Amino acid sequence: MVGIDVKEPENTCEDPNCPFHGELSLRGQVIEGTVTSNKADRTITVERSFYKFINKYERYEKRNSKIQAHKPDCLEVEIGDSVKIAECKQLSKTKHFVLVEVKGEK
Repeated sequence: MVGIDVKEPENTCEDPNCPFHGELSLRGQVIEGTVTSNKADRTITVERSFYKFINKYERYEKRNSKIQAHKPDCLEVEIGDSVKIAECKQLSKTKHFVLVEVKGEK
């Protein structure tokens, strides 16, 4: 329904920025990461780890990045959960992603 292979949540919501029950369309990247904060209203912080190749030393270094994502009302997450987020239109100054799947605790 949303264009990527994820399960639709059992709950329903009235959030207009929900990719399942609202008008929000998805495009671009799909990223997996771990939830590090869910304090803000309808917003979560997702941290992802990746390796960056350094040409001078011909080695990889581990890097982290934190991404703000919109959390629809129909999905519930806790800190430490592994999640999948998808790129969408810009929702606020820092939010360009929306939560589409919760995989459970890491």
